Amino acid sequence: MEIKCFVCGATDKERVYIPCYHDGEEKIACVRCLPMLIHGEH
Repeated sequence: MEIKCFVCGATDKERVYIPCYHDGEEKIACVRCLPMLIHGEH
């Protein structure tokens, strides 16, 4: 099973991941997208 970031689509071979919840579902986000998820897109 390939793991992908739900924000950018990067695979688990490219980045480190953190589990999170979005819209009531457990999802995976890479650490590169984490600042955008915390602070929002500007």
